[in-house]
Amino acid sequence: MPAHDNVSTTADTTDTTTDTPGTPADPLSHERAHLTASRAALRAMREDVENLDIKDVTANWVNAVVLTAQIEDRIKALADLSHTPLFFGRLDYLHTVGAEQAEGTPGESFYIGRRHVHDADGDPMVIDWRAPVSQPFYRASKKDPQDVGLRRRFGYTSGELTAYEDEHLSDPSDADDPLTSKLLQAEIERPRVGPMRDIVATIQPEQDEIVRSGLAGSVCVQGGPGTGKTAVGLHRVAYLLYAHRERLARTGTLVIGPNKSFLHYIEQVLPALGELEVKQATVDDLVTSGDGAGIEIRGADDSSAASVLKGDARMAEVLRRAVRSHVTLPEEGLVVVRGSRRWRVPSYELEEIVRELLARDIRYGAAREALPQRIAHQVLVRMEQAGEAPDDRVQDAVARNAAVKAAVKAIWPPVDPAKLVLRLLSDPEFLAEHAEGLLSEDEQAAVVWAKPARSVRSVKWSAADAVLIDEARDLVARTHSLGHVVLDEAQDLSPMQYRAVGRRCSTGSATVLGDLAQGTTPWATGSWAEALGHLGKPDAVVEELTAGFRVPRDVIAYASRLLPFMSPGLAPVSSVRESPGAMSVRQVADGDLDAAVVAACEEALRNEGSIGLIAADARIPVLAEVLAAAGHAPLSPGEETTAASRLTLVPASLAKGLEYDYVVVDEPAAIVAGEPDERTGLRRLYVALTRAVSGLAVRHAGALPGALGV
Repeated sequence: MPAHDNVSTTADTTDTTTDTPGTPADPLSHERAHLTASRAALRAMREDVENLDIKDVTANWVNAVVLTAQIEDRIKALADLSHTPLFFGRLDYLHTVGAEQAEGTPGESFYIGRRHVHDADGDPMVIDWRAPVSQPFYRASKKDPQDVGLRRRFGYTSGELTAYEDEHLSDPSDADDPLTSKLLQAEIERPRVGPMRDIVATIQPEQDEIVRSGLAGSVCVQGGPGTGKTAVGLHRVAYLLYAHRERLARTGTLVIGPNKSFLHYIEQVLPALGELEVKQATVDDLVTSGDGAGIEIRGADDSSAASVLKGDARMAEVLRRAVRSHVTLPEEGLVVVRGSRRWRVPSYELEEIVRELLARDIRYGAAREALPQRIAHQVLVRMEQAGEAPDDRVQDAVARNAAVKAAVKAIWPPVDPAKLVLRLLSDPEFLAEHAEGLLSEDEQAAVVWAKPARSVRSVKWSAADAVLIDEARDLVARTHSLGHVVLDEAQDLSPMQYRAVGRRCSTGSATVLGDLAQGTTPWATGSWAEALGHLGKPDAVVEELTAGFRVPRDVIAYASRLLPFMSPGLAPVSSVRESPGAMSVRQVADGDLDAAVVAACEEALRNEGSIGLIAADARIPVLAEVLAAAGHAPLSPGEETTAASRLTLVPASLAKGLEYDYVVVDEPAAIVAGEPDERTGLRRLYVALTRAVSGLAVRHAGALPGALGV
């Protein structure tokens, strides 16, 4: 960031200062020395781990492999990233934290950074931002100083400490005046080049409250463009791993995003915070991996109506009925032969067992496993009545008896989830039997395939089909639950997709992130209460972020013109950016649009940072050719920008969640027309317009959507 010449922006409150050579006891030189010493200490910590000898502490090769992997992860976590400052702030407490001290004795100072660093004696040189002692860095104010006398922020250029800024929180003067931090503003507005970066140095108080909320409760964050909801969700994962590391190490964590491009964009945030074990996936990944391996999404539904119906929560009950329909009440008794004795279980007792298992409504597979043991127990009762003394081994042997196995197979046969869904979607009579009272005849007709597949292997499953199979799989056997799941861009999920995610955190908690105004799927959720109900987290706390830190105020104000037409009732984002941003909306002649778009991109490329050209999906091939003819080789969404290649060509359908310093939007009316209905089209356009961090250029030949002219 640019250097400031010893400027005091607020008297006795904020001093933004740079190095002044020759100044006695120069503070900046002192801070640079601490940075150098901290880097050396981190290097020593890493070397200590690298020099560990595991031969004397491992009993066998299994322990050695596990310990070696843990050491390698620790070494990676202790890497010193030259472009990432070790600390970004300092807190000077008025009193010693957590200890008695004599009156008049100054308190402690703590450097706040992305990870903990200690010296050779174990004394902390940098405190992890997630530690309790660091919390006042984000929440302390002159109204509530939280025992902090001074808060210092640091400015960096290419990893080198170049400036600092002080806030004297113990000074009661001007307590009601809002404080604007130049360093904080500069960090927020710093150009975006490459993947998403962490916001650990700029977390705001309302964001920090969400980040540090407890593991036991689920949280839903509604936030418009640029409010930092994705960053909040990722930092919440990092905080929970710090506060509950042992528990989450056992149960696991997962970040779910809308597509691979988005996941690639955010994948460096958690490693930069020292967290390497958090997995990332899309919903499609969830339902086609693990137990779903072998199911491949290779097709698409015949219509959006079919996709919407397959994603409807009513399909869960259809599947439940279809699974349970395989159970047949016994009509005959069972005879078990053991040695010279024959033991008979009458049909009415078998029926009682089956009905009791059905009434318990446990998983189909669990009930099927319990059935032979329940039958065997009835046999053991008869043995005991006859004077025998059978034990558990006898019961297990009876449960494995051929006659018992045959009875179980006839009464409670195994169910293959994929075959079940195949039958439902290809057999109208089977679907009608189990959809009665749930789906109308027209809805059933929309769901059934026009050309049924012959086998599971030949089916070109759609994404919605795979979710149905996942639901059926859970009806048969319980899905493994993780400790915490972050679900981003959640507004675009169908009820059945919510259920698929909810199964992955049924015994854990969730952080749900989204913006109802950016719902662009035909099944986009109408309310968070509805969505959280499908997720299985109806008691989740809904938090709303309305302060925008990314999108310039002129840009967000322009995009917010669409809100009354697509999401009435949602509050527009209020940008806190001081700079208004560069924005131009220009209409050109019909034949001049391509050239105007290229010119806008070239103008944007004169600035520092990344550039995104967003257009309707149908326009992408044309624009790719036009850019190539002009000597530009645009990147695809998710590809990392470099100094030589900073322009990304983005289909409107993939723009969600991404951000660029400068955005060029091609033909807004085409983006709207590319969607099945106007509301969805306006939401897609809203997403495209709000990807800009520093400037927006809109170029169009046709008329703009009427909503933008309001």
